[in-house]
Amino acid sequence: MTSDSASSLAALEARLAQDLEYLGWPGRNWMPARQAGDESMLDVAIIGGGQAGRAASVALAQLGIRAVVFDRSPAGKEGPWATTARMETLRSPKELTGPALGLPSLTFRAWFEAQFGLEAWTAMDKIPRLQWMDYLVWYRRVMDVDVRNDTAVVGIHPLPDASGVRLALRTPQGERSVLARRVVLATGRDGLGGPAVPAFVDALPRSKWAHSSDDMDYGRLEGLRVGVVGAGSSAMDSAATALEAGARSVELLIRRSDLPRVNKGKGAGVPGLTQGHYDLPDELKWRIRHYINVANVPPPHGSTLRVSGHTNAFFNFGCPILAIEPRGEAMRVSTPKGVFEFDFLIVSTGFKVDWPNRPEFAGISAHIRTWKDRFEPAPGDEDQELADSPDLGPAFEFRQRVPGECAGLGRIHCFCYPAALSHGTVSGDIPAISDGARRLASGIASLFYREDFDHHYANLEAYAEPELFGDEWTPALPPQERNRP
Repeated sequence: MTSDSASSLAALEARLAQDLEYLGWPGRNWMPARQAGDESMLDVAIIGGGQAGRAASVALAQLGIRAVVFDRSPAGKEGPWATTARMETLRSPKELTGPALGLPSLTFRAWFEAQFGLEAWTAMDKIPRLQWMDYLVWYRRVMDVDVRNDTAVVGIHPLPDASGVRLALRTPQGERSVLARRVVLATGRDGLGGPAVPAFVDALPRSKWAHSSDDMDYGRLEGLRVGVVGAGSSAMDSAATALEAGARSVELLIRRSDLPRVNKGKGAGVPGLTQGHYDLPDELKWRIRHYINVANVPPPHGSTLRVSGHTNAFFNFGCPILAIEPRGEAMRVSTPKGVFEFDFLIVSTGFKVDWPNRPEFAGISAHIRTWKDRFEPAPGDEDQELADSPDLGPAFEFRQRVPGECAGLGRIHCFCYPAALSHGTVSGDIPAISDGARRLASGIASLFYREDFDHHYANLEAYAEPELFGDEWTPALPPQERNRP
């Protein structure tokens, strides 16, 4: 960074600080201190320090609620941007304001222009992935987000009296626990599970395949014949990364007969749906999300060209895997289009709700109500992803499958991708993350006030700061006495 850009960034930060002061942000702390026995309780603990966790923390701070964020990754590595994501640029248009929460000086554009200027902004097509991570690092600093890095949450246990939640933590210094009145899961795309791994990889040693979300050194693929299962965004990014790492060849095995051309999800992105999805009837929520799932999302134009620009990349359509047979250090992969020989296989098959894959949820997973407990779709509209989605309340809170069996479950809020069927795509994706963070923060504030009503009513009764002191006026004489000599 040049001295001029550093000066411009400092000026932006000063302007942001002034805006926050004008808005009274963070808000005055109005939360009563709470304890369980001799142990203090956090107001809110957020699990996950990526963009969703940061936006949630800042939205809560605006309302005077303090949150502590726990993230298992080191500082600067939170979320996928600097680790498992492999696209060159973000897929969202650069104009979207993301987690800025209505603050112009907090937007990526303001941060970028302060350092590189308007001309560079105008020339940019999409935001480079690692530059987005740089922006999120700055966002954390200027908004004073309290993130405890290198801290993995290994257990989530609602208290027996339903007054809070105990989090078991693993840190470099050892294991410990904290109590929080409410917990927010800002755990990303795989927030309640992990990769959806097809059964055919069971025929292979784990060293011979990877999911596209794995944190892997693609340099190991140099000189190898690589198969990539899938044709979505992550498949293209993985294929391109393998090719750029020097793979001998990359064969994309695509089940469909063609690639989808239109991202139907973009057609749904209007404020009415963002704000109104939660209030739609169940059948309409299911209809929208199922339609988008069936239509499938095409890979971005640039990501696809990044692959097809290599002469050793091959697009094989109508080519689902029928069987895999290991052959020494290689493998034979049978498909309707013939047999392929690979040295390594990458499966880009998305994610799923998978409670056994997340042992930290073992104490609550059996009690969480899902959409299959709530709604039965019409024949032909079945959708496993939607059926497994949690049935969430208005503040993203989990609901009990059987009332009374886990009374504290509603203190845990699901602010990650599996909330999409209940709330729409407001809990992870860049376009509406600020809307979701505000909804979450407002809902939690309301729940806290209702729960602490007696405390706040007592404060109301005890409030005694006078507006008037009694000497601001002189009482008038009765009319008949005013004109007497």
